[in-house]
Amino acid sequence: MKFAICNETFQSWNWEQTCRFTAELGYDGIEIAPFTLAEDIRTLDAAQRREIRRTAEHAGLEVVGLHWLLVSPKGLSVTDPDPAVRQATADYLVALTDFCGDVGGRVMVFGSPKQRQIPDGETAETAAARFMGSLRPALDRAEAHGITLCLEPLPPPEANFLLTLEEAAALVRRLNHPAAKTIFDVKSASSEGRPLPDLIANYAPQIAHVHANDANRRGPGFGETDFQPILSALQAAGYAGYVSVEVFDYSPDPETIATQSLRYLRQCLPTAS
Repeated sequence: MKFAICNETFQSWNWEQTCRFTAELGYDGIEIAPFTLAEDIRTLDAAQRREIRRTAEHAGLEVVGLHWLLVSPKGLSVTDPDPAVRQATADYLVALTDFCGDVGGRVMVFGSPKQRQIPDGETAETAAARFMGSLRPALDRAEAHGITLCLEPLPPPEANFLLTLEEAAALVRRLNHPAAKTIFDVKSASSEGRPLPDLIANYAPQIAHVHANDANRRGPGFGETDFQPILSALQAAGYAGYVSVEVFDYSPDPETIATQSLRYLRQCLPTAS
């Protein structure tokens, strides 16, 4: 099991500084929120992409992949009633997939709850059909790059569509695409009302990535969520991918979040082993 951290944790830090500090702490990888690098990822040319990858690798990190895919540019949605909006979003997802491949990433996490809302007066089935249609071009491109696109369940009030692991798994089955999987996000899964190890055991075949955060939206070890049984369940399921620290509360500071989160996860791991 390998540990990574999401780069938006470091807020105003530049890419080189983020990679250097992350590697010095002992993380294995870095996960990218594309909006932190460019409003529109298509503005980054081949040389800039090579430099992003080179900087991470020079520090001793692997670029894990991407998350928070559709924060920018503005106006994107995979469920919008307007076909032109959905086409623009599908095109951008393909561009993100190419970018992910260029920087060495192998996972893309589709969260972006505001960009997958069920519009007022419409049904979840209509949203699902539009969602799947918008994702298929990116899934085909992801397969060509060796990338897995993970559908991320997000609970209310963050989202009104794709709320649970079961809903995500059902959409993965309907997509029936080798590049489509789901993700286990500890904070989101904590809202499902079931023991987290049971959820991991149940959905393990479709879990291709893990986000580590406390139910309180802070880092692992910054709240009451016990990660020992979580890591134990992942190991029992044969999970060998990344566990990426992703927080939504950036206090007290990036250094403390990154340092204490990794220390706590490592403390949990030997017992889980």
